[in-house]
Amino acid sequence: MNQADKNFYNLFEESKILINEPLSKYTNTKTGGQADLLAFPRKTSELKQMIVEARRLEIPVTVVGNASNLIVRDGGIRGLVLILIELNQIRVAGDQVTAQAGASLIDTTEAAYKAGLSGLEFAAGIPGSVGGAIFMNAGAYGGEISEVTAAVEVLTRAGEIRLYQNGELDFGYRHSRIQDEDDIVLEAIFELTEAKKKKIRAQMDDFNFLRASKQPLEYPSCGSVFKRPQGHYTGKLIHDAGLQGFRIGGAQVSLKHAGFIVNIGFATATDYLAVIRHIQETIYAKFQVRLETEVRIIGEDK
Repeated sequence: MNQADKNFYNLFEESKILINEPLSKYTNTKTGGQADLLAFPRKTSELKQMIVEARRLEIPVTVVGNASNLIVRDGGIRGLVLILIELNQIRVAGDQVTAQAGASLIDTTEAAYKAGLSGLEFAAGIPGSVGGAIFMNAGAYGGEISEVTAAVEVLTRAGEIRLYQNGELDFGYRHSRIQDEDDIVLEAIFELTEAKKKKIRAQMDDFNFLRASKQPLEYPSCGSVFKRPQGHYTGKLIHDAGLQGFRIGGAQVSLKHAGFIVNIGFATATDYLAVIRHIQETIYAKFQVRLETEVRIIGEDK
């Protein structure tokens, strides 16, 4: 930890900040090196203050959401890493659900269900946070977060709070303006429609059944690894290339769903990245299709 990091740490004695913390404790892959400083802000005002002070001290800041669709390299992350799980309030008013960035999508869909509001059923089992869902325009089973997002409040790296309406967010396939601007999502407002709770629950249960039956939820993983290439299904390409079950170290192409790479025991981020590279090279050699990663890859090599 350098002097700037020490100065930052001393400024936030009352905050929850961990030093040289292994990020493998928090990532869904159970891999990843250390964060110099890992903070869990409990209020928006505290988060804003951290951003302002980090900028003043020239400390790099990385936001990892709840670290679900993420690979952190084994060398870890320098500077300040923020996990926003303490910012998890969910409010319902009329046909709108407002959720802070750290709220889980699963909890948000449950709140919508309890209020008799439909539109978020597709996200019922996605193991991500609201902030991450907005960041990458998360989607499943024909639905995308962009379809139900009315507005998003963000914190800029300069410490300013802004409100973006849906049309200003530049949503696309696994893309949003948040990625381009490097803003930090504070909360999202979802515009939903009233429906019978029984119908909402049935749809959520159907999606969760499909997810459990087709995805390797019994192992740690980073979720869907690759974006779907136009005109193809990623899992089928990987299966047809004979890569299902391919393994480097503890990282293996899932035998249950070829679009997933699972940690079958003591995998490292380096193992994951090696498997990803091998898949990309093999698929291009066999089918002339370039696979782009959907998973976010950050941090330094060891």
